[in-house]
Amino acid sequence: MTVSPPEFKPVVRPGGALADFLARAARGLSAEPPRAYGGRFRAVNGDHVLTPDAPDPAAAAPPRPAAVLVPIVARPEPTVLLTLRSAHLNSHAGQVAFPGGRVDPTDRDARDAALREAWEEVGLEARFVRHLGYLDGYLSGTGFWIVPVVGLVDPAYGLAINPNEVDEAFEVPLAFLMTPANHQRQSREWQGTLRHYYAMPYEGRFIWGATAAMLRNLYERVYA
Repeated sequence: MTVSPPEFKPVVRPGGALADFLARAARGLSAEPPRAYGGRFRAVNGDHVLTPDAPDPAAAAPPRPAAVLVPIVARPEPTVLLTLRSAHLNSHAGQVAFPGGRVDPTDRDARDAALREAWEEVGLEARFVRHLGYLDGYLSGTGFWIVPVVGLVDPAYGLAINPNEVDEAFEVPLAFLMTPANHQRQSREWQGTLRHYYAMPYEGRFIWGATAAMLRNLYERVYA
């Protein structure tokens, strides 16, 4: 896929929620992507943050590079576009996620990878996405170093869901996701360790794990 430059200009009402978000994002997001993982997992954001005794997921091998698109839909009351991963996938089946995946050798950078994955998974064209910046790098418990790429999405976007990867896509109000009272802390045992994680249940959708943690990072960078 050839990545096109952003082409849309959002309609921003002065003093509205979208204007507030854009102003905060300009101050809080990083203009440069996070550096490659440096081997000190306690010093970075990741699945281990709420689990002090979690083992280093990159101890045996360097983490694999990945990227996700954090798509903020430019409505008067902004929303976040999320996906429900297909139930038949080998990993993270049926989980709520951002569009994203591994960085391929043909990708120019993490931003290119995030846009490519969004196109492959849900048919979101790059021309509908205006780049805003980056969140902190995220080390997953499955051994990925994830670069979260924040983009503003034209509300006129169209989707073409790839059923091999995604069951559906849906929007959640940004205001709900950026309210700390909705950031639950839950836990479950996984591979012999009691893991703690963020969860943000919304209208029957269970947003948790890395996706919820990156949304928490968005809150910390932009709204806290």
